[in-house]
Amino acid sequence: MDAIGEPYASVWDAISDTPAEALNRQMRSDLMVALKKIIKAKGWTQAKAAKHLGVTEPHVSNLLRGKISLFGLGSLVDMVAAAGCTVDVKVRDEA
Repeated sequence: MDAIGEPYASVWDAISDTPAEALNRQMRSDLMVALKKIIKAKGWTQAKAAKHLGVTEPHVSNLLRGKISLFGLGSLVDMVAAAGCTVDVKVRDEA
C-alpha cells in the first residue's frame, strides 16, 4: 500500500521509485518469463540455451532463477530474437 493506504497496481509499483522504473521492471519480468517458457518448450538444457541465446551458462542460470537485476531490456530482447521469436510492444495512453 502507498502512504495513504491505497493498494499498488503491481508488485513492481510497490518496490519502484517511479512509474518508469516499475514499467521497466515489469517489461523485463515479462521477457524473462517468456524466455523461460521458450527454453522449456524447446527442451534446451542450460548449456544448449546458452549456445542458442549467445550468452554464458551462468547467465542462463540467472535468467531461470529470476535474477531480474542482472538483465537489461536490450539484452532480453536480443535473447528472444536469438531464440527465433519476436517481441511486440504496445503503447497505450493511461488516461
